[in-house]
Amino acid sequence: MGVPVPDDFAADEAELPPVGEGQFLVRNLYLSVDPAQRGWAADGTNYASPVPLGSVMRALAVGVIEESRDPDYPAGTHIYGWLGWQEYAVATAADVLTRWAEPRLPLSAYAGILGINGLTAYLAFHGLGRPLAGETVLVSTAAGSVGSLVGQLARAAGCRTIGLTGSDDKVALCRERFGYDAAINYRSGDLAGALQAAAPDGFDIFFDSAGGAILDTGLRQMRPAGRIVQCGTASVPAWSPPPEGLRNEREVLTRRLIWSGFVIFDHAAKFGETMIALADLVESGALTFDEDIRSGIEAAPQALADLYAGANRGKTLIALGDGA
Repeated sequence: MGVPVPDDFAADEAELPPVGEGQFLVRNLYLSVDPAQRGWAADGTNYASPVPLGSVMRALAVGVIEESRDPDYPAGTHIYGWLGWQEYAVATAADVLTRWAEPRLPLSAYAGILGINGLTAYLAFHGLGRPLAGETVLVSTAAGSVGSLVGQLARAAGCRTIGLTGSDDKVALCRERFGYDAAINYRSGDLAGALQAAAPDGFDIFFDSAGGAILDTGLRQMRPAGRIVQCGTASVPAWSPPPEGLRNEREVLTRRLIWSGFVIFDHAAKFGETMIALADLVESGALTFDEDIRSGIEAAPQALADLYAGANRGKTLIALGDGA
């Protein structure tokens, strides 16, 4: 399973189906581009069945309801949910993750910092990381749309923060924009030595979205009773056949680590309250975020490839029309 490239996708046009009882017609405004789409497009390894060839690419999106036959979702309501890479979608309540009548932030934010990126950062870090003031936190993909928020949440919790990222420009971004106490370009040389220098006493929490060699190295710098939050495996190019590498069981055992996997859709009951908490933090100035917004649905396939190449800055979105 490799990274999808633009030639793997094709644009098509079709008539809109009629809106049936309990359904509503949504005009999409912002399409989300997410790492999980690699698995969805290939073999369904991201906790979901693969997307059938010739069908609409599975994706989250922000849209506005234009026609409705569900009284709980009247026309004019903004929603965020499973709307696909398409300009219009006929959806039901089961496709909706969050909704709102009057936006508190720009609509694009509801597909990023108030969408699964922000929800993941908040719920995974606080729920599985369980931070305490004075602890030291390591974050991989630290300049990304999830990692950049985790770093800020850790700082707000009174923790010391160390970020891992893949370029010197993103090291500066972590320090200057997202407030990390230290940041490391993992491509620049001796990662184990750099981690040891940044945190001689080790890490209490490792929020990892990379996996692979980065995880292997960070795990061996954990303090006893540390917590690893496994939120992704972006550095692993393929899972079939399973990759081979270091064995970590002894490290987990001797360091008495808690290593937990996080899948955001297990926590849907908390989305509404968490979205409000995140909006409060943004409005108070405690959280800042970046967006990489491309225009037109034809930009979506290249945006996904760029995401895996690290060529984005912040949450990657596709704006349709004027995005409003």
